[in-house]
Amino acid sequence: MSEPVFVIHGVGNRDARAFATTVAAVRAAVGGDMELVPVHWGDLGADDRFVDLALPARPGGLRDADGAGPDPEDGVADASPEALLSALSAPSASSGGGGPARAGGLPGPVRDAVREGLDGTEDSGLRGGPAGPGGPDGEDVLAELADAWPSTRWLSLTDDPVLLREAGTAIARAVADAGAQETDPDWGGLRGPGSGGGGLRGVVRRRLADLDRVAGAAMQALAGRVNHGLRTRFGPGTTRFLGDVLVYQRHRERIHARVRERIAAVDPALGSGPDRPVRVVAHSLGGVIAVDMATARVPLWTSSLLTFGSQAAYFHLCDPRGGSLPAYAGGGPVPLPPSLARWTNLWQPLDVLAFAASRVFTLDDGTPPVDVPLPHSASAGLWTHSVYWDLPELAHAIRAAMPPPA
Repeated sequence: MSEPVFVIHGVGNRDARAFATTVAAVRAAVGGDMELVPVHWGDLGADDRFVDLALPARPGGLRDADGAGPDPEDGVADASPEALLSALSAPSASSGGGGPARAGGLPGPVRDAVREGLDGTEDSGLRGGPAGPGGPDGEDVLAELADAWPSTRWLSLTDDPVLLREAGTAIARAVADAGAQETDPDWGGLRGPGSGGGGLRGVVRRRLADLDRVAGAAMQALAGRVNHGLRTRFGPGTTRFLGDVLVYQRHRERIHARVRERIAAVDPALGSGPDRPVRVVAHSLGGVIAVDMATARVPLWTSSLLTFGSQAAYFHLCDPRGGSLPAYAGGGPVPLPPSLARWTNLWQPLDVLAFAASRVFTLDDGTPPVDVPLPHSASAGLWTHSVYWDLPELAHAIRAAMPPPA
């Protein structure tokens, strides 16, 4: 049997038994006689039991006063339109880069859609076609629409061209349909705005109010699900990640000592020199730990390193890791010492905590670490930082990256 491969976990692993079970499952997937040894340091990580106390109350109803978010089925009906649209919109030129802002007039996409619809263009799809003689033309409708637009609660805050164009098309359709039904007692005729709830004014305002309610309901439902998804999927993982990173930066020596103790329990000579290097598989912050130890002044000699969802390159660019690694100066990749002989780095395209290494570092033989993008599984959802353990590609990568020591 060849010497073992040591597996170092990342953030948020507090249960040593659960981690051992995970490693055992990966070992079964790898097959053969390769021994995987779990290295658990999570009991030295952050105490994240009470971090909810530090989370601010949600602005505009996005988080309850007691710290709990809304039920995913309830939406966020108490959220202001400004808060929801700011959360759901990317900064744009029209919003000044700070989220959507109430427009000073009728948006261009609405105007264009109304004119096209009432002109009977091929794209309008309106039954009534252009307004008949004496009926309102596009400018009559636009005048009424411009007068009513500021009263909308949701539409006047968005700058999304698709939504605005669809709203304009719907208004044009309503006017054309009503114009084709001159016998309708609620319709005051096409020649004037009418009075009360009838006429052109009534049709425009009723349809615009309907569209505004539908847009608001859709945005609230979407925001509720986004908020719930961010809290339940991204929130805990991000919180644990930040907490463990802070603890690691302060107590790096204690965590390194734990890793060395676990390796020494198998063989005290492993990792002590180029003749007895170790092989390491590491996830997330575990990859940072492995690189830090392999490049320390007194290194853990490592013949093969496989990282996945890791941040070693990113951390070194932001805050040079020290040891035998020079800071990145922009003139080329940072040379790794011979104590880290081989490095394969896996990353998921939707894993926001995974970073590439090949453009930041170069190995002692002049070749870069091997970055391997993994396909995204539709069943993985949005939070993909922990899915690696269950991917068949991980077992394949371990077999490929961990040749027995010479």
